[in-house]
Amino acid sequence: MKIYIGHSRNYDYERKLYKPILDSDLSKEHEIIFPHTNKKSFNTKSIIEDADLFIAEVSAQSLGLGIEIGRAEQIGKKILCIYNNEYKLSQSLKFVNTDIIEYEDERDMVKKLKVYIQKINDER
Repeated sequence: MKIYIGHSRNYDYERKLYKPILDSDLSKEHEIIFPHTNKKSFNTKSIIEDADLFIAEVSAQSLGLGIEIGRAEQIGKKILCIYNNEYKLSQSLKFVNTDIIEYEDERDMVKKLKVYIQKINDER
């Protein structure tokens, strides 16, 4: 499965998002695309269109991430919003997306992502 993972620049994404996912089986079983691993700029619009799943880490609010979520919703892309329970979830997300997962820490995040992704694979 091709998975794009969006997030705010105001979140410790390298340590709290990229590393746990890259260290897990998820990165071996799926094509994971992170926006800030490529030094060259890339077109997130086409990446979102090509992805099977868009995961949005929404712990920290971000206008750019909101635009990406809106774009994904507009084209009917499967969207999963995840957030750390230490943060307050933006209430507007409940109007855009019904798939929202709260997690406690990085290990819990990876565990819940695996369950969610397996469920999508089983439905295919």
